[in-house]
Amino acid sequence: MKEQLPDIDKGNLIICLRGLVKSFGPLQVLQGVSLDVLKGENLVVLGRSGSGKSVLIKIIAGLLAPDEGSVKVFGNEVSQLDFAGLQAYRRKIGFSFQSGALYDSMTVRQNLEFPLVRNKRNLSAKEVNDAVEAVLESVGLPDSINKMPSELSGGQRKRIGIARTLILHPEIMLYDEPTAGLDPITCVEINHLINKVQRDYYATSIIITHDLTCAKETGDSLAILSEGKFIEKGSFNDVFNTNDTLARQFYNYNFTTNK
Repeated sequence: MKEQLPDIDKGNLIICLRGLVKSFGPLQVLQGVSLDVLKGENLVVLGRSGSGKSVLIKIIAGLLAPDEGSVKVFGNEVSQLDFAGLQAYRRKIGFSFQSGALYDSMTVRQNLEFPLVRNKRNLSAKEVNDAVEAVLESVGLPDSINKMPSELSGGQRKRIGIARTLILHPEIMLYDEPTAGLDPITCVEINHLINKVQRDYYATSIIITHDLTCAKETGDSLAILSEGKFIEKGSFNDVFNTNDTLARQFYNYNFTTNK
């Protein structure tokens, strides 16, 4: 069980969602979702496939607009930002995609240089190189700098994907199924990396997953999303010390083995 970090700022609300509604045609994906995330907190959102988890973080990232409701991040209503404001806002967010989302035709170095040069055009070649080397060191892959993505394992690709988001020093990290498709040992490594990012970068993070071991090891708080609504919120023990059928199904699927 993860111990809550002492430097979570309980007086500093970074993400504040109120009454979010989002539909795609007749399908209502989010039905009045509300959520608070504190500065420096790792919040895990659990849910079955199709429950609206990925839609939720895309709304937070400003990639989708809700049909109804309020999305306040850093105290600003995201829907009221102009184009320049929205671009500046997105630069504060690191989005770790499930696949790693690396460019297969680029080396690791080039993958990491790309967002840095694109967003910080005044950096010298030395500053870019130092930033690439530092972020590779932080994810434990300094020797991968000249490799192609095809030469990396699945876990290494995820680490490089996280490194690519960290190179811009985001204030918010959004992880979409960070341990999906990985072996148990690599899952442990990714969980440790998520916690390291929280410590080293003081990042506020939302972690989308259906992996309860990941949730238990990385989450300061958890929320279960079902049929477009949050049904349980709180610590790991608070969420799963319940008679709620769906919460028990999640727990039993992950931690109960039929012998």
